[in-house]
Amino acid sequence: MFLRTFGWSFGVTLLGLAAAGYLWGADGFGVVLILAILEISLSFDNAVINATVLRRMSPFWQRIFLTVGVLVAVFGMRLVFPLLVVGLTAHIAPLTVLQLALDSSRTYHGLSYAEHLDAAHPAIAAFGAAFLLMIFLDFLSGEKELRWFGPLERLMERFGRIERLPVILTLGALLLAARLFAGDRTETVLLAGVAGVLTYLLATGLADRFEAVGVPDGNGEDAAAERAPAPRPRRSAVHVAGKAAFVLFVYLEILDASFSFDGVVGAFAVSQNIFQIALGLGIGAFYIRSLTVHLVRRGTLDDYVYLEHGAHYAIGALALILMASIRYQIPEVVTGLIGVAFIALALYGSVLRNRRAESLAAEGGEDDGDDGDGDGDGDVEGNPVVSRSIGL
Repeated sequence: MFLRTFGWSFGVTLLGLAAAGYLWGADGFGVVLILAILEISLSFDNAVINATVLRRMSPFWQRIFLTVGVLVAVFGMRLVFPLLVVGLTAHIAPLTVLQLALDSSRTYHGLSYAEHLDAAHPAIAAFGAAFLLMIFLDFLSGEKELRWFGPLERLMERFGRIERLPVILTLGALLLAARLFAGDRTETVLLAGVAGVLTYLLATGLADRFEAVGVPDGNGEDAAAERAPAPRPRRSAVHVAGKAAFVLFVYLEILDASFSFDGVVGAFAVSQNIFQIALGLGIGAFYIRSLTVHLVRRGTLDDYVYLEHGAHYAIGALALILMASIRYQIPEVVTGLIGVAFIALALYGSVLRNRRAESLAAEGGEDDGDDGDGDGDGDVEGNPVVSRSIGL
């Protein structure tokens, strides 16, 4: 199963590195290898989040994600999309943008392609931050079978009864970021951030609509139930297909783009060659997708129950970092380490919880997931070792 899942990634790595060595020599080989390693090492939280969505899709659409989805990620999000962003934000004709991208010494209005892309960073960061923050807040305020950071999650679930709370909080954070970080780019940041919120609402709204089965068409209570917003299920044993799966596929590609925005811009610190960047990041994208499918097929999210929580907290941290990056230069290694830290802590908490369950089973007891606080939610603060590790 391992080779079946990662076979494409291994093959693409060999072909990609061979092509890099042939086209650009030893220097190009090294640059592509570095970019691939950076993409892989900084995207584990992306893989976990992808897996939470992918496991709701049928095996056919999982294969589509691993094949067609990679092509979209490599050529669309990491090659074509930056060209579009530069063209739209700098008001440059497509042909001129392409010429700038192909010739790093060429300038337009005194700026190279990399500098134009860097100038577009406030818009990119605002869109990505708003989209990712919506994901985090939607998860945090929704009902969950298990809680990790119990006090915070119980509080957010309580306030989550307020309709559209994630939208309210995200727009409030966006206004604050525009006020603190945007400077003379306030309008750009606000427009891009609102676009990120609308994109999330559209993608999840369509997915929920297509996934709905047996929605009542009657009047009275049935009609009211149809209009009432229902919490999005976090776990689903039913695989969706057809239009619902297609919408989830599109949602996954937007999610991947939100994770990769900052990486694409930051890659120009390693190389000015857009093809080297696309190849290196593309190789990394293959591994992230293979890891995503591996997590789904092995049932890792069910075995290590706090991984989903850790990944969402990493997303929330990334969203805040993106907002701060509108004004401040934040090294990618900081972003990556924060994400890895949340994933590692969630994995550690899951292992301890599993050991506790095994110990209770060996003693003839029954682990009902109760952490001892009377709510039966299995909060992480119920384990003193984990509680100390996260400062609760």
